[in-house]
Amino acid sequence: MNIHTADICDDYREQVEVAESIFTKFGKKHSFSGVIHTVKVFEDNVLVKKALETIPKESVLVVDGGGSKKVALMGDNLAQIAVDRNLSGVIIYGSIRDSALINEMDVSIFALGTTPLKSFKQGKGQENIAVQFAGINFEPGSYIYADADGILVAKNKLI
Repeated sequence: MNIHTADICDDYREQVEVAESIFTKFGKKHSFSGVIHTVKVFEDNVLVKKALETIPKESVLVVDGGGSKKVALMGDNLAQIAVDRNLSGVIIYGSIRDSALINEMDVSIFALGTTPLKSFKQGKGQENIAVQFAGINFEPGSYIYADADGILVAKNKLI
């Protein structure tokens, strides 16, 4: 299903929060929607990988990476897990790497940018908690709608 955030805003303006336009979109998929699952980490992607491997298919993984652009929280190997598990999309408040490869994959990832440096592997962080960035609150169980125009969050499924 193609998501059109402008139409959702027209029809459900009072029911959505609109994220600040701070992200770059990577991957071939143009839009996505799904239930939010979260991890909060800092320059460590162990919990990102764990979430990609365990959250239900058609979910959206929201990663609060503290806004760090020093290391990548996702590369092509983790993006492939998202593709293989049929996850709807990923939003990363941090960086990715292997962007040229990811842009050829059937995935949609929003991130702050890219860096070639991989993350640490210590397993530190939190899972399934509300996280805040881009001017909005991302709560597990809420819904995300995303396309080239932006990212919306709603408490309930709208479409």
